[in-house]
Amino acid sequence: MISARFTKLLLLTLALSTVLACGLFSPNSSPQPAETLNALYTSAAQTLDALSTQVAFTETPLPTATNTLSFGASTSTPFSTVTTVPPIATLTRCDAAAFVSDVTYADGAVVGRGSNFTKIWRLKNVGACAWTTSYALVYVSGEKFGASNSVSLPGNVAPGQTVDIALNLVAPTQNGRYRGYWILRNASGVLFGIGSAADSSFYVDVSINGYTLGVYDFVVNYCDAAWKSETKNLNCPGSQGDDRGFARALSSPKMEDGVARGDALLTYPNKSGTGSITGKYPNFTIKKGDRFQALIGCQYQATDCNVIFRLQYQIGNGDVKTLGQWQEVREGQYNSVSVDLSALAGEKVKFILTVLANGTSHDDFALWVAPRITRQSADPATATFTMTPTVTLTPTITSTPTITSTPTVTATSTTTSTPTTTPTSTETPTATP
Repeated sequence: MISARFTKLLLLTLALSTVLACGLFSPNSSPQPAETLNALYTSAAQTLDALSTQVAFTETPLPTATNTLSFGASTSTPFSTVTTVPPIATLTRCDAAAFVSDVTYADGAVVGRGSNFTKIWRLKNVGACAWTTSYALVYVSGEKFGASNSVSLPGNVAPGQTVDIALNLVAPTQNGRYRGYWILRNASGVLFGIGSAADSSFYVDVSINGYTLGVYDFVVNYCDAAWKSETKNLNCPGSQGDDRGFARALSSPKMEDGVARGDALLTYPNKSGTGSITGKYPNFTIKKGDRFQALIGCQYQATDCNVIFRLQYQIGNGDVKTLGQWQEVREGQYNSVSVDLSALAGEKVKFILTVLANGTSHDDFALWVAPRITRQSADPATATFTMTPTVTLTPTITSTPTITSTPTVTATSTTTSTPTTTPTSTETPTATP
């Protein structure tokens, strides 16, 4: 922008040029006296004032251009009003669940024809209401796997907590892919599930192929293992109540929920020190698809039980490695363990069962129920022909030699006494004379 001083100087020059051009330097003009020059300067000054007034008038709109700058500053006000909008409140449902994981038998897991298996879901309570034992798991549709229509929840679940829900099932007897859908039901009989609307069901999804055979039983063979506590080697079978620790086979003991689910191995860690008991089994050759399976938990009425179950293995004289570890407390529930051993296929493996006291061990009566190695087979398990040696009872037929009592017939030889009467007839010749 041209400064005011420069503008005035320019206007003054123009005014003088105009006046001089019109009078002073006209062709017919003659030199003017001083007063005449003064008059010319005065006229020029008046002309300058008039022009400066016009310039000032024409410059007045220029400041309006600066208003555009202030307009930019004023645009900040709408942004401040946006921040004052309150957030939208989220609504929390009373009953709602979220799927966390498949504890056992992920989608597509292989199960043998006709075999028993336990499906466990881990769910989270994402609603505002606590779940109680009046809540239940309910069958919806699909393959039922021989289960009941509903199963009560194992315990109370507060909002934000997770729970493992177990369902005992029986596989179909035909090969194929099977799926069964389940949902939850509250104490008032209202169904709810997972998903954004809390109305979606969850499911069991398994592939049935062949049969599941038990190829090694850890209960039957438990005295083949070398048992020891924290500091001492233990006898097998151990003595019930031995404070040094013991291992014993039990026939269908009750688990902590009061239900018996099969033969079990009872393991008790030593009371002194940190408390532990370990059994190392002899070599067993693993094949692809083999699994370690068991139900683990505390014995019934072991109210202070708090232990850690650990499954380990060793190949040759190599390092001992852990396949899995699970904590169990006496809360009325148990855990179903299923570990894929395919990574050890072809190896001769020494399996190690360990129980650790998680605190004091005075009530740590830990059960391994039906611990075994299972294997898939295209054929069903053959009959246990090892029972046929009971046919050896048939040699009891040897009691038939009691017929030897018939030799008592030899008493008939007493008839030989009859010839003694014949000599009396020889006396008759004496009568002839």
